[in-house]
Amino acid sequence: MDLITRNRLANVDNKYQNQDTYKRVLCICSAGLLRSPTIAYVLSQEPYNHNTRAAGVVKEFALVYADDVLAEWADEIVCANNDHYEIMIERYPGRVIRSLGIPDEYDYRSDKLIDLIRSRYGVNYDDKD
Repeated sequence: MDLITRNRLANVDNKYQNQDTYKRVLCICSAGLLRSPTIAYVLSQEPYNHNTRAAGVVKEFALVYADDVLAEWADEIVCANNDHYEIMIERYPGRVIRSLGIPDEYDYRSDKLIDLIRSRYGVNYDDKD
């Protein structure tokens, strides 16, 4: 393991993150540009107040790639759709991972996307897109 990875892993347990107070949620979409940052925004607000990060699972397109360190940091992984869910469940079996079943057809922080995230996060949504 290289020094950068070791240093990043050390941050997973940073005591100033209030790990007992705020659930750490990694929000996933393809590139980490539209859906997952919007999911992270919604889940960081009332009534959830989660500590969130957004990342993408497609390495060629991801601004921030969903790697092992981010997965280790997260208490829960929330995927925009079932394709992302399948990728993450294969990479990280046994982790708390869920899909919101949201297709890639929304603008960043669009009202429709925000409403969809709020309605689906509170339920166990696992229908196919």
